[in-house]
Parts: sequence; C-alpha cells; structure tokens
Amino acid sequence: MNKKTAALALGAGMLAASAVALAQDGNVRIYGRANLGLDNYSATGATAGPGNDFKGRNRVYDAASRLGIQGTEDLGGGLKAVLLMESGVNIDSGSNTGQSGTTNPFTGFLSSRIGHVGLQGGWGQLTFGKSNVWWGNGTMEQTSVNYLAIGVPSFYGLLARGTNVGVTRVSNVVQYSAQMGGYALQVSYSPNAEAQVAGGNTDGKLFGVTVQGEWGPFGAGYDWVKNRGNSPAAGDTPASTGHKARAAWRYQPGGQISVIWVKSVQDNGGAAAILAPTTPLAALQGLGLVTDAAASRVTQTSWGLNWEHAFGNWQALAQWAKVNQITGCVTAGQCDNTGATAWTLGARYNFSKRTGAYVNYAAIRNQSNYNMDFIGGWMTSANTGVPGVPGLPAGSVGADPRIIGVGVMHNF
Repeated sequence: MNKKTAALALGAGMLAASAVALAQDGNVRIYGRANLGLDNYSATGATAGPGNDFKGRNRVYDAASRLGIQGTEDLGGGLKAVLLMESGVNIDSGSNTGQSGTTNPFTGFLSSRIGHVGLQGGWGQLTFGKSNVWWGNGTMEQTSVNYLAIGVPSFYGLLARGTNVGVTRVSNVVQYSAQMGGYALQVSYSPNAEAQVAGGNTDGKLFGVTVQGEWGPFGAGYDWVKNRGNSPAAGDTPASTGHKARAAWRYQPGGQISVIWVKSVQDNGGAAAILAPTTPLAALQGLGLVTDAAASRVTQTSWGLNWEHAFGNWQALAQWAKVNQITGCVTAGQCDNTGATAWTLGARYNFSKRTGAYVNYAAIRNQSNYNMDFIGGWMTSANTGVPGVPGLPAGSVGADPRIIGVGVMHNF
C-alpha cells in the first residue's frame, strides 16, 4: 500500500490506522462504484382510480453507489485473515428523500452494506459480520447488479402483499463458504433475538444455504433460507422461507441465457411480522398483506428469463418474469388477481473496463389486487405510508410501475 493510497484511506475515514497496519504483512484494496443517472418513474392504472396513482416525475438517482475496503493478511501455514468493509454512498445529495422519501438504509455509517472479518484456508472461509444471504444470483444474472440501475424485482424475492421473502443483507451472521473445482457451498446462521423487551422470548434464528455448480458453458444453483421470528407471548411464531433455483447457458463469452425460479412461504405473518415484531398485525396489513389472521400460511412462486449479450463495446440486456397468484388465503377472494408480469430492457456502451453508459426501460403489469414495485431507495418514488418501507401502498393495487432512465456507471 503506497503513501498516496494510505492518504486516501485517511481522508475517507476508513479506519486508516488498521488498514496501514494490515498492509505491512498483507494486502489492502480500496474499491467502489459510482452509478448515477436521470430517469422518470410513474405508477398508474390503480384499481381504485387515478387518486391512487403516482404521476410521472423526473429524478436524478443514485443506484447503489458504494465504497469499500478489502484486506488480507498471510498468517502462514496456508492460513489468511480476511477483512471486508463496504459502505453505501449517495453521491448526489447524501439522502434519497427526493426519490422515495426513504433514506437509503445502506448509507450513513462505516460498513453499512456488508462487512466481515474471518479466516481462510484450504478448508474454506469462516467469517463473522454482515453478509449477503440468499440475496443475488451470482454470475448467472448480472443485469440489475453490475450493468444497469434497474431489474426485475422477483428475481430476488422482492414480491408484494406480504409475500416478500424479506432476506437480503443480514447482520450478525456467521458464514462458512468453500469452493472445490466448479462447485461452491455457503452456509449462514444468524441469531434473530436482539432488541427484545424484558421477558420476551429470544429464540428467533435465520439459516441459509447456497449451492452452485459449473459444467463448461452450463451452470446451476439453489438457495434456501429460513427466517424464524421470536416466539410471541401468545399465538404462533412468524416464519419466512425462501427457495430460489437458477440455471444458465453461456453460449459465448459475454453472452448467456438464464432462468430463475423463486418460491416464498409465509407463516403467521411471515417476513413483515419478523421485521416489525412490535407492530400490530392490523398495521402490518396496511402494507397490503393478504393474511387474515396471525395463523395464516401463504405461498407465492415466480419464474423468469434473463438474457445478456456482448458484441464489441456494446451490451444488450433483457429480463422477463411471471409472478403467479398467491395461494393459501383464509378469506375467499383475497388471493384473486394477485399476480404480475415484469420486464426490463437495456443497452450499455462500455467505454472501458471500468466505465459504461446505459439506457434502461422497466415495467411491471400488476393484476387488480396486487402492488409489486421496484423496491429500493432509488427504484421507486412510491411510499407505503409505513416508515422506512418504500413501494406502492395497499390502496394502489393494480397500478403499473414504469421506469425509463439513462445513466453512467464507473467502477474503481
């Protein structure tokens, strides 16, 4: 690590003293991304009429810009120490209040996106910290992760009406990962028992498993996650289970077609009840939950296609997904018309290995009793009315979100 790089670390306030100490016997890399652009968001056609629509508005957005430090230290005998600290950065204004009215939860403090410390050897890697669990599809779907600012939300289990899997980046995680040849395994565990009132139960927990394999031009993977809340004083324990399977065919360098299937299972209020354990069920139903009582169990599946193709400096990108209707409702009619179709089209020109400009168009066609949206601090201008929860509110079921944008991405 040279003096110029060390000075940059000091200026950024990224624990420079630790970084310099680690650099004496190891390696430290400072990296990041700036991804900003101009787009127009709208969500019109609500079942209840124009009064529940979101009129089109232009926005200058920041799409998950970030700054990180990655470090290793050789401990000898084939053993290494590993360190990761990655923070979200809103380069445009420092907040997203001009977009969805909700602050980006991955900014504001050091290592706000992901971060861990651990050991690595021939047996694999063991880390403690905040990690991706179930979230993402690796190299089998990079359109919305590395190429554009938007993508089909169901590929990540971001559904609606209370069936959202609710597992993305998870804090307080111990994670083991290993790779052998073309096969990879990741196992995650998190105790979900913090911030409880006196006398409250503390038996909540999260488990996750990811397996993936590569066979020449073909690849496949499966993710499973079980997120169980703390047992309530009365009633049944909420739980959220996610299944995600994917397969890809890389027909040429820079060109692939992949299919992604997702299933969400929500027991006793599911993800919403786990994320807001002190919020009454009636308030959670303001998000548009289809559950009629805490004991309800609902499921939803979706599947879709992802296409990425590079020719020269250009990339063509397309996604399509079908979200099936929710099943398991207690009251007749609650599950009716709760499906959606979503798609994304994009083109990107790569000026270099690090800088590209893109245009993207994305839309969701909701059925009359569904309100799936492009969830995320920069993706939607809608707000559910529940603090910290962006997206179309329950009163806007049937509205169809649409985004047209142009942006520039620089990786460093």
